[in-house]
Order: sequence, then structure tokens, then C-alpha cells
Amino acid sequence: MNIFWFIPTHGDSRYLGTAKGGRAVDHSYMKQLAQAVDHLGYEGALLPTGRSCEDAWVVASSLLSVTQRMRFLVAVRPGLMSPSAAARMAATFDRLSGGRLLINVVTGGDPVELAGDGIHLDHDTRYELTDEFLTVWREEMQGKEVDFRGRHLDIRGGKLLFPPVQTPYPPLYFGGSSPAALKVAAKHVDVYLTWGEPPAQVAQKIKQVRKLAEEHGRTVRFGIRLHVIVRETEQEAWEAANRLIRYVDDEVIQASKRVLSRYDSVGQQRMSQLNGFTRKDLEVSPNLWAGVGLVRGGAGTALVGDPRTVAERMREYAALGIDTFILSGYPHLEEAYRVAELLFPELRLQHTPSAPKQHFLSPFGEIVANDHFPKERKGVFADDQQLFTAKNG
Repeated sequence: MNIFWFIPTHGDSRYLGTAKGGRAVDHSYMKQLAQAVDHLGYEGALLPTGRSCEDAWVVASSLLSVTQRMRFLVAVRPGLMSPSAAARMAATFDRLSGGRLLINVVTGGDPVELAGDGIHLDHDTRYELTDEFLTVWREEMQGKEVDFRGRHLDIRGGKLLFPPVQTPYPPLYFGGSSPAALKVAAKHVDVYLTWGEPPAQVAQKIKQVRKLAEEHGRTVRFGIRLHVIVRETEQEAWEAANRLIRYVDDEVIQASKRVLSRYDSVGQQRMSQLNGFTRKDLEVSPNLWAGVGLVRGGAGTALVGDPRTVAERMREYAALGIDTFILSGYPHLEEAYRVAELLFPELRLQHTPSAPKQHFLSPFGEIVANDHFPKERKGVFADDQQLFTAKNG
């Protein structure tokens, strides 16, 4: 498994739907997050895009010098920039970072936001533009001179003088649930991303993309974007989920519904269908909770449970073909540590860093009574869960 985290450039909080518990996402905070991702053994982090976010390219560039190994999943927006300019940006970032760039292709799903950016194309036409954009971008990134005349783009002698570090180019990630989006994924991308839908729905998407990719003689990897609420026991995890939306009332839900209902994104529509804009019946699949999507666009579901259970649910997705998990939690800094401490050991990840055996100080715990080194207690999560089960039948 490749486990990524998330840098919330659109804001962070302890609760959803309220200013209570909110915190400013300034450079200092983003630096803390990036260095936590770097230190804890995450593969990298996704930076969101859109007018509600700080610019992903500027933020990622500002964090290069304060990190060493993490990779940055940064968005390109067909229609907002030319493929040639996007190729130069990507190649520069990849060289300066030593090959730490990943590209997230975002076509966009909010017609109102897109109109504000000067894009007035309907849903399927935007994916036509994305197809043309990626055709040019991929050719230029491989060092070819491109002459391309399509319905939307007219490129004459486009080329990249300074190549990227990664060959043939930084991997392309892409999400979209409509037939038009699936065709683009099958033709161009390296990793197809889905939001956290129930496993049966995810399996159907994977089957469709694989079949379409085979028609192009290609193979595609798969990833999933989820929130996660992991605690030492199931009871604690579900209590934390309910606390997260304790201030989300009907007024807030209806305000969210008015905005999210205007989207022509099929993926967003599928997310909203899972919660139905109501607080009732939010566990839409075992341990898959749709509460986040009541007020948040995009990824709206979370895996909720103790470490062993969450790991089992992730392995269920992995069995379908998912190898990349892009996770997040509120607030993101604390939850980055919690997920690494509780969940990573259950996943038996191979790439997480470890301290030398002779290193007894932090992060292995506080010295007991100023004299004794703390001992590891194995099986504590299972013991706590059995105790909870015994008490509650």
C-alpha cells in the first residue's frame, strides 16, 4: 500500500460546519504538516485545488526546502493553463524537488466556479479539452516537439527544453466517475482515483476503467481518497465521528446542499447520494461513514473504527485493486500522527522510517518516574476491544 496524507489549504478544524475549533492554515501550519508527513513515513500528500484553496503549486514549492522525501500530488487544471506552460511548471518542480512531483489532473465539477475562471464548457466538453490537454502534455514531457490542432487547442511547435527527472514524466493521477471521465482515464492516466464509495461501487468502477484501458493497450493503477477516524477502540472511534459533526445542524446542511447540488460532477453526485443530506443512516457500508460529506465537497466519507478494523477495510479495497490510499482527518496535524501511530503497524508498511534500536528517547514514550524506560505493550488494542465487548454484550 502507498499511504498519502492531505494538506488542507482550504482550512482545518476540530469540528465541521462551525468556526469553533477552527485554526488558520498559514505557512507555519502547512510546514508542520508537511514535516510530519515527511517524518512519519507517508508516501506524500495531496494538495487540493479550487478557488477555496491556496494555490497548490505555490504551496508545494514553498514546502520543498523544508522536506526531504515526501512527494507532492499537485493539480493541473486543463482550461486554466496551456499544456505547454503546465509542462514547464511540472518539469521545473520535478527537477528542483529531485523527482518528488506527482500530477493530479482536475477537470473541475462546479459550473459556477469554472465560469468565474472563464471556462464556459459543458461537462462532457470539458473532458474533451482534458483529452487534448493530456495528449499535448504527455508528448512534450517526453521531449517531443508537438504540432496539434484539435477542437479546443492549437499548439504549433510546442516543446520542453529542460526535461523532468522522472521518466517518461511525473505520474498522472485523475478522478472522475462519468463515462467521459472514464475514457480519459483509460487513455492517459497512470493512477485512477475514486472517492470513498462502498466496495461494490468501487469494484464496478475499477472493472470499467480496466476494460477501457485494455482497449488502448494500457494498464492503470487505482487509488482511493478517504478520511479516516481511527481510535484504540470502536466505541471511541464512533464517538469521535459524532463529535466531528456535533455542530452541523439542518441550516448548515441545507446551505451545503444548495451549493453541492449545482455541481455537474458525477462523482460529487454519488457522494451526496450516500448521505442524502441527512444525519440519519450515515454508515453506508461497514465502517464507512458519510458524515463528512454533509458539509464538505469532494471526498465525503471516512473509515471509522479501531486500528485492526480500519486496516481490514483497507485490505478489502486493496483486494479490489486499490494500491494507493489518500487519507485525511480533522484536525489534520494531530490525525496525521494518530493514523501513523495506530494504523501503520496494522498495515505492516515496509517504507515507514524507524529509529535505531539504541535510541530510547522520543518517539518511544516518556521515561517512567524519571528512571525507567517505558515498555511496549503488545495486543493492547485487542484487549481493550474485548473489554468493551464484554461490558456491552
